[in-house]
Amino acid sequence: MQSKYIGGLDIGGTKMAAVVANAEGPLARVTEQTAKTGTERAPGEQGVALLKAACEKAGVDFREIDTVGISSCGPFEKREGLITLVTPNICGGLAGNPGKLPNDWKSIPLESVLREHFKTVAIENDCVAALTAERAFGAAQGIANCAYVTWSTGIGFGLCVDGHLLRGKNGNAGHAGHMLLSEHSQAQCGCGNYGDVEALISGHNLQAQFGRSATELFNAARDGEAAAGKIVDAAASWFGRALYNVTAVLDIETFVIGGSVWQHHGDWLQERVMRELESRMPALTKGVSLLHPRLDSYVADIGALHLVMPAEWEAAWRDTQPWQTLANS
Repeated sequence: MQSKYIGGLDIGGTKMAAVVANAEGPLARVTEQTAKTGTERAPGEQGVALLKAACEKAGVDFREIDTVGISSCGPFEKREGLITLVTPNICGGLAGNPGKLPNDWKSIPLESVLREHFKTVAIENDCVAALTAERAFGAAQGIANCAYVTWSTGIGFGLCVDGHLLRGKNGNAGHAGHMLLSEHSQAQCGCGNYGDVEALISGHNLQAQFGRSATELFNAARDGEAAAGKIVDAAASWFGRALYNVTAVLDIETFVIGGSVWQHHGDWLQERVMRELESRMPALTKGVSLLHPRLDSYVADIGALHLVMPAEWEAAWRDTQPWQTLANS
């Protein structure tokens, strides 16, 4: 018999969130900074602890949660059939991260830890999960050729072509944040690449390059500071070029863009990004649109839940938009 409750985890390079829900919608949500110390099991164990805390907050017996969806930053590897995280924003032992993170991890056995507690575990790249949520409930409903993009601590893409989600051999389709853009840049990504999209413009790597947080840089540029404005103009151009490359390869018609940078600054960056996107091959780029996610900052949480949500819940959620209650949880 299926439990009337499901759990969701959103695992990012900066924070982790856990949410518990039933057919009526999300019941409670808790967040913490993503664990980056201890053993490689720490993020998985943190996820279990956060789900327990969300259940306690919601007044739900944790033992009733046997099904969990996870929206996680990647890349992934499959080891003995189970998903392991090999993500440069959490694992300090990867090529570009020595000394930058407080661990020497090279991988995180996420699925194996979670399966010690839950019968059903579904893990997708966070942008793939977000895209499924936006296609089910949000801005990408009815759009066959679309992508969800996050511009935040890292850069990620979830891709849909001809109505089909793209996943790839290890679930890593959409890692266009590691697409190489400049062979001359000294900006290094945590994966070890120089000059990939994430190295050039992610929140984490902008701070590494310029000694100022992304929030500070974008706020200063918005306020008219010339030095910050030059950095942000370049970042917007690199982002637009990345969108162009994805459009040229997959013939995308709509990008739904989320993440902290775009959430706070997309209104005035959009014109700059579109200028670069539309600067080449109008046959490919004419009519491409950039949209904000309708699920706002909860798109990854709802994406995680949607991975394991019973199909009969969807219509009611589409009508009532219950994720809005998370703002008050």
